[in-house]
Amino acid sequence: MPEIKIMPSILAADMGNLSGAALDSERAGADGLHIDVMDGHFVPNLSMGAGVVEALSRVTDIHMSVHLMITRPDRYADQFIKAGADTLLIHIESPCDVPGTLERIRDSGIRAGITLNPDTSITSIDKLLEANAVDEVLLMTVHPGFGGQDFINKVLSKMEDLRRLAPDLDISVDGGINIETAAQSAAHGANIFMAGSSLFSSPDMSSEIRKMRTAAAEAFRGCAA
Repeated sequence: MPEIKIMPSILAADMGNLSGAALDSERAGADGLHIDVMDGHFVPNLSMGAGVVEALSRVTDIHMSVHLMITRPDRYADQFIKAGADTLLIHIESPCDVPGTLERIRDSGIRAGITLNPDTSITSIDKLLEANAVDEVLLMTVHPGFGGQDFINKVLSKMEDLRRLAPDLDISVDGGINIETAAQSAAHGANIFMAGSSLFSSPDMSSEIRKMRTAAAEAFRGCAA
């Protein structure tokens, strides 16, 4: 069975102390750190670049899951690979050679992932799944570009359909994730949870991660059964 993983989304951290946020996440038992990269074009906001990934990779050995919410990930993928990304996620909606970019990411020796916006059908990635071209599928459970949005329940059916199509694939979710929505998502087939506000606003991130992991694992076992 795919492993349950919890990854704090650093977009919700104190931007003035990102290295501290990364170290806190590692000490709290997180399985990785999720880093949202926004270009102000593909999504209506700006965030971090490859320099932030490089800086964080110098202070922690935690897994870096980098999510490129940018129009041309093909032009910038190499920068993030060099900066220290361990997983690089690009969008199926990006107007570029998506299969070629995924292949280049994999050829570099790191994990390649594809991301779908809430309104994008999983049929859009049928060919990628058939070709076994991705290590992970990230289903956005909010509209990308801003933190703190409410979880979109209609994405639950997409998780279920995708898990049925790909029983062994890593399925991650991002947006509005807390203990309750992580359990709901796990019950429908997700196994990796990117959580921002619920973890970084918690007085005890370690306890929150443990509770989220336990709730998700129990729900996921029920889904697998």
